[in-house]
Amino acid sequence: MFDEDARPAPRGIAVGDDLADLSIEELEERIDMFKAEIKRVETALDAKRSGRAAADAVFGGG
Repeated sequence: MFDEDARPAPRGIAVGDDLADLSIEELEERIDMFKAEIKRVETALDAKRSGRAAADAVFGGG
């Protein structure tokens, strides 16, 4: 009827979450998710920097 080993559905990942009850596989998955998020943020940062550099070139800012 009830699977006592079943985990509740993941609620998302947050920095500072308690990691003590996570399995090795869950920890590895968190690392992969954080690495993907870092890449996404770096891409957004690069785009913002490119936009700023283009604006500075046109308007002489900087």
